Order: sequence, then C-alpha cells, then structure tokens
Amino acid sequence: MSACTPDSPPPLAVIYRDASLIAVAKPPGMLVHRTALARGETRFVLQTLRDQIGRHVYPVHRLDRPTGGVLLFALDPATAATLGQTFTDHRAAKRYLAVVRGWGPETLTVDAPLREEDGIRPKAEMPAQPAVTHLRRLATVEMPVAIDRYPSSRYSLMEARPETGRRHQIRRHLARCGHPIIGDAKHGKSIHNRYFRDHLACPHLLLTAASLTLPHPADGRWLTLEAAPDAAFAALMTRFGWQAHLPRDAADHVTNDAANPAGEPATPAEPIDETP
Repeated sequence: MSACTPDSPPPLAVIYRDASLIAVAKPPGMLVHRTALARGETRFVLQTLRDQIGRHVYPVHRLDRPTGGVLLFALDPATAATLGQTFTDHRAAKRYLAVVRGWGPETLTVDAPLREEDGIRPKAEMPAQPAVTHLRRLATVEMPVAIDRYPSSRYSLMEARPETGRRHQIRRHLARCGHPIIGDAKHGKSIHNRYFRDHLACPHLLLTAASLTLPHPADGRWLTLEAAPDAAFAALMTRFGWQAHLPRDAADHVTNDAANPAGEPATPAEPIDETP
C-alpha cells in the first residue's frame, strides 16, 4: 500500500481482500466516485482505493455520501458482473446501525414504496418503487437534557436490514415511522442534530453499514464482512453503554453452507496478500 505522508489523507481501512475482491470501511462524508454532487471534492473512495493498492477496482454497490461502513469492490470485470447480479438477485444481506430520535419499535417491517427525490422530474411525477426495510431496536438511552420541548431526551440504537436498495431508503423509512436518524438534515430535526454535533462530538449522519453477507463470486462460500463505525459513532455507542453492539472491526468470515449462511458457524477466511 502507498505510504501516508504528513500532507496526504490517511489510507482507507481495508477489512478484507483476496484475489477477486476487496472491501474497505468507507468514511462518512466521502463520495464513492465522482458525480455531479462532487462540487469541489477532491477525494473519492474509488480513486483513493485504486491509487492505494495500485490497480483498478470496480464498484458493485453504493453507500450514500454521509453513510460509513462496509463497501465492496471487485478486482476484475468478470467478478464485478457476478457481484452485480448477486445484488440484483437480492442475495446480498446488508445490516446497518442507526441512532434515532425516540424509542423505536422493538421490531417493525416498513413496506412503503418510495419515489426518487433527487431526479430531474418533480418527485410526484416519479414512479413509486417497492421498498422494504426490516427494523429492530437494539438499545435505548434517556438523557436528562431538555433538548426539545420535553424535560428529557430519548434515543435508540436501531438495526436496519433493507430488502431493497432505494435511495435514502433507511433514512426515509425511519423518518416515516417517527424516528429519524440523528444527523439527517433532510428528514430529521435540526435541534437534535445540533446537540449531537456540539455536545456529543457527532457531526455527521449516525448511520453505518455494519455488515454485508453474500456468496463469494469465485466459489460460492458465504462471506460476511464487518466494519466498526467511525471513531465518533463508536465513542457515542460506548458513552451510551451500547458497546456490546459494536461490530468486530475488520472481521471477516466464510462458511461453506451456501443454502443457509446463518445456520453454520463461520470460520475465519484467509485473504490472499496481493499488495504491490
């Protein structure tokens, strides 16, 4: 990997690599690749990772700009095509962690079609596309601080498992059920966002892609990739007593049970070191 000089940004954290693919922990606030949203940005995950490992990489899925966590790339076009089909066929299971306002539901499946919000045409003219998210409350906290109109403030750590991949799906579904994610400027409430920014050192959206499970494109073994949240998110979870829900940092596992990946204990993978 390339060296990090005092004037250069830190390298991306590689959480898994073998001959076919590579996964990194995407920092929140970083665009995956150059788009019309760049507007002066100079650092992108795709180009940074390419320069870091000295070879082309091929994106196979996406994370929104403010979302951190597991991001997977193929190392050749054939693998990219296979992985792309895996995501299209909904054979990749994604798990997210989010800090939301209020005490979220213990379990809830939100089945609510979504229209594209950021298209050229008005939102009302866009077709509604199926969108399903499974939610589960993992932990709660009540702070003796009157941030809004109540004498105390309640928050939850939620697990979100989307079946579909619509733009801002998790953010919009949580907001729809009355529990917007902290740091969500569009769907949340600014007074809570500001409190977390100014008093709890959390200046960004508190949503992270904690894990990704899918069949390996080379041999079909089930691969689970996990990444801990960024430092600010992890520190907040510890402060709230939620550290038991922190994913293992840079953990990856493989199981040979292609039919039921959750039914067998995972065994550690042995990535191939191809670092130039």
